[in-house]
Amino acid sequence: MDGQLWVEPVGDLIIARVRGQPTEALLRECQDRVLLIVRDRGDRGVHRVLYDALEMESPPVDVPLSQRDLDEKLAGVRLRRAIVVPNTRLAYLARLAFGEGDCRVFYSDMAAAVEWLAREGA
Repeated sequence: MDGQLWVEPVGDLIIARVRGQPTEALLRECQDRVLLIVRDRGDRGVHRVLYDALEMESPPVDVPLSQRDLDEKLAGVRLRRAIVVPNTRLAYLARLAFGEGDCRVFYSDMAAAVEWLAREGA
């Protein structure tokens, strides 16, 4: 299945849900939508993003690596990200994608991801 994307603000979180097989273009669209919501909010704080990859299929390794290029263009925007994955393969790819940023990977535990995002300075 080709990748599908849903990005919406929910309370003080931005939720990005990716289903199917993502592409570099889909990741770029996801980042653009997240940044649009950040700009619409207009504050300069840390923006909390929950990536729901529970229904995502494993892409080729070059796709998650393209996320690093997108992150280099954040221009001072601070994102705290939780990535929820169903298996170790997607966890590994998520760590490749987001590198050393303010992020954490969770295995099928949406509640723990939301709790971690809500904590200040965690």
